Amino acid sequence: MVRDMYETMLLARRIDERMWLLNRAGKIPFVISCQGQEAAQVGAAFALNRDEDYVLPYYRDMGVVLAFGMTAKDLMLSGFAKAEDPNSGGRQMPGHFGQKKNRIVTGSSPVTTQVPHAVGIALAARLEQKNIVALTTFGEGSSNQGDFHEGANFASVHKLPVIFMCENNKYAISVPIEKQLACKNVSDRAIGYGMHGVTVDGNDPLAVYEAVKAAAERGRKGEGPTLVETVSYRLTPHSSDDDDRAYRTREEVDAAKEKDAIHTFARYLLESGTATEAQLKEMDERIAKLVNEATEYAENAAYAAVDTLHAHVYDEEAK
Repeated sequence: MVRDMYETMLLARRIDERMWLLNRAGKIPFVISCQGQEAAQVGAAFALNRDEDYVLPYYRDMGVVLAFGMTAKDLMLSGFAKAEDPNSGGRQMPGHFGQKKNRIVTGSSPVTTQVPHAVGIALAARLEQKNIVALTTFGEGSSNQGDFHEGANFASVHKLPVIFMCENNKYAISVPIEKQLACKNVSDRAIGYGMHGVTVDGNDPLAVYEAVKAAAERGRKGEGPTLVETVSYRLTPHSSDDDDRAYRTREEVDAAKEKDAIHTFARYLLESGTATEAQLKEMDERIAKLVNEATEYAENAAYAAVDTLHAHVYDEEAK
C-alpha cells in the first residue's frame, strides 16, 4: 500500500509540474498547485473506502482525486479546457473537480462552500442508512469562513459521519497563519463544537492515514464528525497568477523544501526496504510516460462545440 501511496503522490507532483510548464508556454490558462500537500491528500484518500465514500475536495486536491479514480488524462483535459474534460466539459477553471462515477462532488470558486455540502451528504447517508463517510478538505484560510462554522456545528449537533480536513499550508494566498488565527492550531476549534480534533504532520502520509482512518471509524460508529488538521507548506505561489516573493522569502521556501514529502517519503521507502532505487526509477519513468501521453492527448483533443454552449443550463441537454 505504501508504494501505491507514493506513486499517487508522485503522479500528482509530475502532473502539477507539467501544468506549470504548459502555463508558462501559454498553452493552458491557469494553475493552482498541489505541490507540498500531496502527502496529506493521498494519505487521507487511502484511509477511506474508495468504492463507497464521498469526497468534496478543494482546488488543490489533485492527490485526493487521483486516489479516488481520476486519471492524468482527465486532469490534463481539464487544464486544456477541452470537451472531454470530465469535471465540467471544459467550462470550469482547473481545480474545480467533479466526477459522479467516483463520488467526487463538484466544487465551486467561492471557497468553503464544499463544507456544508459534505454535511448534507452525510445527513443523506444517515437518513438512507448507508454506512459511508464524507471527507471534505479546505485550507486554513477557509476555516475562518462562515460555511465551515455552520457546517461543523450542524454536523456535531447531529453526530454526522463527516471528516473536516484542513490542509494548513501556512498561507491564505498572502496572509500568513499567525495573522489568520488567534488560537495555536485550527484543530483547537473542534472543542467549541463538541467534536474530536487532531493536528498531524501533513508531510507524513502515514500519520494522516492513521488520523483519517480513526476519524472514519468514529463516523461510521455514530460518534460524529472529526476535525483533522494537516500541517505542511505550499511550495509554489498561490496560483500561476501570483508572485509569492512579495510576501515570503526564498529562504523560507527553501527550508520548507527540505521537508518535501516527495523526497522524505521516498527515503522512507528505501530505508524500510519497501522499495529499491531501481523500482523508484522505473516508477518515475512510467509516470513520465503517462504524463507525456496525457498531455499530448489533451492538447490535441477537441474543444466543446459552439452549439453546446447552453448544455446543462436551463434544462438544455447536450446535443
